[in-house]
Amino acid sequence: MHFSVGTFNLNNLFSRYNFRASISQLQATAPRHEDISVTYSFDSTEDYALRTFQGRLIKEKDARETQMIADRILLMNVDLLAVQEVEDIAVLKQFNSTFLGGLYSEAVLVEGNDERLIDVGLLCKYPIGAVTSYQTATHPEDPGRRVFGRDLVAAEVLDMQRKRKLFTLYNTHLKSHYVDFREDPLKGQEKNDTRRRRQAETIAHILTSRERKGSKFILVGDMNDPVDSPVLAPMLTVDGERLLNGLSNPVETRPAKKERQGDGPQTPSWTYRHNPPGVDRPPQYGLYDQIWISPRLSNQLTGGYIDRRLRHGGDGSDHDPAWIQLTL
Repeated sequence: MHFSVGTFNLNNLFSRYNFRASISQLQATAPRHEDISVTYSFDSTEDYALRTFQGRLIKEKDARETQMIADRILLMNVDLLAVQEVEDIAVLKQFNSTFLGGLYSEAVLVEGNDERLIDVGLLCKYPIGAVTSYQTATHPEDPGRRVFGRDLVAAEVLDMQRKRKLFTLYNTHLKSHYVDFREDPLKGQEKNDTRRRRQAETIAHILTSRERKGSKFILVGDMNDPVDSPVLAPMLTVDGERLLNGLSNPVETRPAKKERQGDGPQTPSWTYRHNPPGVDRPPQYGLYDQIWISPRLSNQLTGGYIDRRLRHGGDGSDHDPAWIQLTL
């Protein structure tokens, strides 16, 4: 059978509400058909919780951008979609119901560690078995701190009869390159690289301890580094076996938009475009959104694909979605 697996950073898929509260019903004596204007006030901080990050209010994702990412997902129409940067399970389910027309029967999300409330999750047309979160994992170099700023989530994908495990999907979102303006840029970048390297080493340890040789598993996510980065190298070999890059030679849904400066990307293997500081520096391209396949599945890969953006800044997300096709 054919089975497609995708990954997409949805770029801050937050809900429209910035508070939680218990609101009483209108008085039963109010006229049933009369227009009533109501103002709710919250006098105690126990009644509400504003979502902020670094002093700024976290707002809902723009409806137009939400529709754009939905349109791209509908175009992909994959059997299993790993997503990043989603607020919570309720938002993911509502997005699937409202914007995707209930395309997926399964939605999985475990609250992670991110202060900005961005989590990793899954949408799937097939049944999901056991789900494991590794958000509490640590690294030997810093055993008192959780190594994943978000999470590494493992989910068993089952056949339609729930009798057989097809493979295990691992979804993650590694440390970004962002450095706060109050930090030294070089030291900040070194700290970020160290965090990603520790995350990659932890992933390799988890996969080696959990997956036997010959196991069927797929590692996906926003790795925040290109595939040839030495920082990511530790996670690409599991128990002595090299994982296969499912997007080494992808088919693009359309050509990349031409650049005003520079020659543009030299390969179709990219999902993230970055404008480095400086007037005369051309944009940089990298395959940040990756799909790595265990050796057992490598001969079942039939193709890799990337939905190319129409705008340089992205269509609803600054990442392009990518997916692979397998014959299981």
